[in-house]
Order: sequence, then structure tokens, then C-alpha cells
Amino acid sequence: MNWDTVEGNWKQYKGKAQQKWGELTDDDLDVAEGNRDELEGRIQAKYGKTKEQAKKEVDEFMASL
Repeated sequence: MNWDTVEGNWKQYKGKAQQKWGELTDDDLDVAEGNRDELEGRIQAKYGKTKEQAKKEVDEFMASL
């Protein structure tokens, strides 16, 4: 699966993203709207992770879908 698929079906995947990153609020996920860079940035901010760590987590999230 590629990110375009996730972005196009964000409403379906939003709940799964919230399960994985419980500290992200509905507002965080609504603002991200499936935008990978925005999601990674919000993960970095909420969890204090590096850009590389956030990217890896998003890659793992995509692989689990």
C-alpha cells in the first residue's frame, strides 16, 4: 500500500492512527487529513521523537494496514 491510498481513505484509517498514537487528538488527525508530513510532525511534537523515528513509525503503520 502506498501513502496515496492512505491519504485518499483517511477517514477510514484515522481511527487506526488514533489507536496507534493515542496522544494525538481528533483535532490533530483532522488537521493532518492524511498528509504524511503533517502526521509525522504531530507525532514528533506529541511524543518528542526525531523526524527519523516518526517516519519509521508511519512506515510501520502503513505496513500494518
